[in-house]
Amino acid sequence: MNAKTRTVAAACGLAAAVLVAGCRQDMHDQPKFKPFAKSDFYADQRSARPLPDGTVARGHLNEDTLLVTGKVDGKPAEVFPFEITKAVMDRGRERYDIFCSPCHSRTGMGDGMIVRRGYRKPPTFHQDRLRQAAPGYVFDVITNGFGAMPDYAAQIPVPDRWAIVAYVRALQRSQQAAITDVPAADRARLDASDKK
Repeated sequence: MNAKTRTVAAACGLAAAVLVAGCRQDMHDQPKFKPFAKSDFYADQRSARPLPDGTVARGHLNEDTLLVTGKVDGKPAEVFPFEITKAVMDRGRERYDIFCSPCHSRTGMGDGMIVRRGYRKPPTFHQDRLRQAAPGYVFDVITNGFGAMPDYAAQIPVPDRWAIVAYVRALQRSQQAAITDVPAADRARLDASDKK
């Protein structure tokens, strides 16, 4: 064996030793607990440790069932969890236009831009079944989805979902309103604009 061959063999051997040393399994063989697995380490043999007394949940403490589920005693709520103001309606319209109008259209007829391009048509908000549905039902559909509609719980925060429900109610009312629903002072203004 000449010197050149020995040098090449030594270099290959050194490279192999470096590669083998780099293949340690330390990261794969770490001690760990699988959720709810039995553990001999703790006296109660539970790997999942109980929360210390006095622990307070942060960020997801859902004490107001009506607000976060839209239900009262397991049934869709007939009331809103907070007062519906002009600011809530404005927010509802803004969120509706962003998240809902692509399918439901800006008028709630169910013929939004995505539907015109082949997506399955949702029901119109102006049918009797949905006009008579409790606000909590609409909130639940936004939260959990229904049929071809996906859930929007991750995209739309709880207060915004309620604002959208309020705006949907306004859309429904707009298609069923009579002139007698308009306050007298505003009726005069409408009559004046009709004469122009």
